[in-house]
Amino acid sequence: MEISFWEIVRVFTKTVKERLKLLPAACMLLICGQLQAAEVELDPSDWGIEEGKECVKCHTKTSAGLAEQWRQSRHAEVGMNCLDCHQADASDVDAIQHEGFTIATIVSPKDCGRCHVVETEQNSSSVHANAVSLITDRMPVMAANLGGKAIIDAGCAQCHGSEVKVKGDGTLDTATWPNSGIGRINPDGSKGSCSSCHGRHAFSKAQARDPSSCMRCHSGPDSPDRAIYEASKHGMAYFAHKEKMNLDSDSWIAGKDYVSAPTCVTCHMGAAGKLPTNHDVGMRNAWNLNTPVSEKQYLVIYEDGDKSEIPASQPVPDRGTEHTKIDGSQGTVKVVVPPDRRRKAMRMVCLECHGKNFATSFMDQFDSVVELYNEKFGKPAQSIMLDLYDKGLLTPAPFDEPIEFTYWEIWHDEGARARHGAAMASPNHTWWEGIYLVSRNFYSKFLPQVRAVAGDEADALISRYVTDVKEHHGWLDNPEKGNPILGYGTRKSGDD
Repeated sequence: MEISFWEIVRVFTKTVKERLKLLPAACMLLICGQLQAAEVELDPSDWGIEEGKECVKCHTKTSAGLAEQWRQSRHAEVGMNCLDCHQADASDVDAIQHEGFTIATIVSPKDCGRCHVVETEQNSSSVHANAVSLITDRMPVMAANLGGKAIIDAGCAQCHGSEVKVKGDGTLDTATWPNSGIGRINPDGSKGSCSSCHGRHAFSKAQARDPSSCMRCHSGPDSPDRAIYEASKHGMAYFAHKEKMNLDSDSWIAGKDYVSAPTCVTCHMGAAGKLPTNHDVGMRNAWNLNTPVSEKQYLVIYEDGDKSEIPASQPVPDRGTEHTKIDGSQGTVKVVVPPDRRRKAMRMVCLECHGKNFATSFMDQFDSVVELYNEKFGKPAQSIMLDLYDKGLLTPAPFDEPIEFTYWEIWHDEGARARHGAAMASPNHTWWEGIYLVSRNFYSKFLPQVRAVAGDEADALISRYVTDVKEHHGWLDNPEKGNPILGYGTRKSGDD
């Protein structure tokens, strides 16, 4: 289904007028010439609960750093204090009595959404907010089997989030708290953690815009973006000119308020030209780069605002039909955004600093790397593994055999680095840290392990998915063709 790009923009911004009726003067989306983030204006008559001043006095003695962070915040500047955010109703599942006040330890997106309406709505249906659901069938089985619950609590859940559980007395279960994971499921049912990026209790815009905020989680094998960004031309420019980035500015539009370099936020969330900011971090992603085989993704937006992604190889639902969401519930489809429209949004960011031909050609190069990885390594390795499972040559239990570790690392580690490296303009991660390692492990570890597991069936299996693909693996059929790259052919006549 084809829709215009500006129709997509309207889908993500139209709720502002509706919400303004509920929260007068609380939140505005500035749509005057250049689009910007929603500005929050606090009404002094509604904020600055008098009793909350006692919280500040006490915490200045008991948690001096916490109190000072708040004093440096925009919240303190406009007169908001601890009680404005932490106040709770006695009926709330996580309500506790603290120094004569009824409060909740966790300030959830639902609480932040009383002011930050637009941002909360956008984030609540994003891949960030659904980070727990997205790994339910993947990461825990690995972490639980190879590690244990302590690793899940202190590792996986600290990025993806945990389901915070409440004890009978209203206190939080220490097995699930503290946790600032981006997809945290809060006691009030809301998803996400604003402090994961903005950091309590200052809730700094500059902190959230700085790449280091994203690098807390987007580093390591599965999401190698820290090292890639730091090695890229974008990262080089950012670190050289950070003082010119205007990170703490109320308005932060690429090409207007800063021009030195893009950050993670610039490309994935930030305003650029006529493109508005958006707290749905996955809105502009045309590809899924963290799967065994990458596919372009359709974005399905439901009537209630929830979203989900559908790989291009699967049927795409029509507008008005029912479709299964990420959490398993049913939703009515409002609009389907095709991958090329998502790509167009990302390209609009690029065009603030690059010419049209430059931006288009760069993305063509990126697409070519993803397609090469898919066809040369991703699809053959996946097909071989599925055949080994189907034939009963591998047990269903994950990670109990060496080949499963090799396969996992090919797509999850090296393959992810190659694809992300191409996306973020880091040639060394595309090649030496990416495809080179993919190919080394594919040819020198994976295929020998296939032969060990499959025995007499190995040759037919490898021939079907590898050596018959002449475009990519034809060089294996010419073993007599040498190359001095490994030293062969460099010996001179008469040398011993």
